[in-house]
Amino acid sequence: MDVETDTKDEERPLGSRAPRFVRASRPLHLSWQVGVFLVGLAIVVTGVILLPLPGPGWLIIFGGMAVWATEFVWAQLCLRWTKRKVGEGTAWWKRRRLERAARKQS
Repeated sequence: MDVETDTKDEERPLGSRAPRFVRASRPLHLSWQVGVFLVGLAIVVTGVILLPLPGPGWLIIFGGMAVWATEFVWAQLCLRWTKRKVGEGTAWWKRRRLERAARKQS
């Protein structure tokens, strides 16, 4: 993962991404949050159900987390952590492949 991507992600402010008029009204914002939570929950539960089956169960779960991250700080932090770990894992895997290729050539 690029350092630029990491810093861009870290610079993005945490918090609600609801439209301004929604955030201006407490009852409307609360309704918005409940709706976002329920949609994200439906997506995550679908992903969990699909985990034992061949297919994109984890991808669907992360999609639900992304929906939650549009509104909830805890989900934004969880996704940042996940992106960082995936980036670290990808970098490790690439180094490992390069090391194996170098050993095969020598």
